[in-house]
Amino acid sequence: MNRFCSIFSQLLQLFPKTEFFQAVKRTGAERRTKGFSCWGQFVAMLFCQLGRAHTLREITGGLRSCEGKLQHLGITAPCRSTLAYANEHRPWQLYQEIFLSLLQRCRSQGLGKKKFRFQNPLRSLDSSIIDLSVTLFDWAKFRRTKGAIKLHLVLDHDGYLPSFALITEGRISDVKIAHHLKFDPGTIVVYDRGYNDFELFGKWTAQGVFFVTRMKENTLYQVVGEKSPPAHSTILKDELIELTGYQAPEKCPFPLRRIELYDAEKNEILVFLTNHQGLGARTVAAIYKDRWQIEIFFKALKQNLKIKTFVGTSANAVKIQIWTALIAILVLKYLQLLSKLKWSLSNLVALLRMNLFTHRDLMAWLNQPFETPPVPYQQEQLALNLV
Repeated sequence: MNRFCSIFSQLLQLFPKTEFFQAVKRTGAERRTKGFSCWGQFVAMLFCQLGRAHTLREITGGLRSCEGKLQHLGITAPCRSTLAYANEHRPWQLYQEIFLSLLQRCRSQGLGKKKFRFQNPLRSLDSSIIDLSVTLFDWAKFRRTKGAIKLHLVLDHDGYLPSFALITEGRISDVKIAHHLKFDPGTIVVYDRGYNDFELFGKWTAQGVFFVTRMKENTLYQVVGEKSPPAHSTILKDELIELTGYQAPEKCPFPLRRIELYDAEKNEILVFLTNHQGLGARTVAAIYKDRWQIEIFFKALKQNLKIKTFVGTSANAVKIQIWTALIAILVLKYLQLLSKLKWSLSNLVALLRMNLFTHRDLMAWLNQPFETPPVPYQQEQLALNLV
């Protein structure tokens, strides 16, 4: 007998309804609403991401075609106008709360993995532009003839899970957002040259937060000390420097490390900048190389989930869809870490979409997706001996 509900229903069990409705109450998402619940809206938007539905019609039609399999969830397929109205008016902060709750659950499972030997938390900071039509999304200010929003993200390298996200207009500066971020002392933050800012260097150094970045070519400095690079190594220089640019000593009065490395593949010299005095020069270079994981994350998010085209044009609807995409990719990363099979994210998304309403044990399917499913239970007619 097949005793399992659909795979989609088992995925929804990752979101306990008690916690969900507590988040609904905190955000006031169901204030002055009737009929269509926030839970039904969340199920519909998660189906939009995992089922790769491109329009409101596909979302509602897809759910309506499987409505018999959704009765145990206590929802019915909404109308297009009902879902569109909910996305436009119900606060996107509810989906942020759901994301943070699921992230905490993933961390509590101890599923992270450490690549480096040091015990410092390692975080990558970056942003990605999502292009929008300036005529349809007139609120997304970017350029005169182009609209866009920007997704700012902090990636935790223990398991490569997103730990913070912020959605802003496309014209908002990356450095401005970085100044508002709070990291625990001892955290190592790695980012590209777009975040180079002397005031940010000094602020994080004073707070005990370490950073690793690439150094801009026009940065003015003076060498105050030097370490001998390892023999037979690609490290060319390991210098202790002080910034000497305009107002640089006032903004960052701390000594920094400047490391030169020769990249044989690209045949160029890379220059790194950090305020951590104890790490080896090759470790600093390896940390910056691992920053590429956040670029891979953005690429996976845009290729495998619905984040480049939207089912609503209001700012609230767009933010709900992006937060749902972040929730979905967190679910996919969680399934990758739980599974014994080495899934690629693209294969997991594709096969999961084809099996959303298959009645199989989720963990058994993750570990053996190509195994023959169990034979459905067929009730036998009892024979009564009346003679």
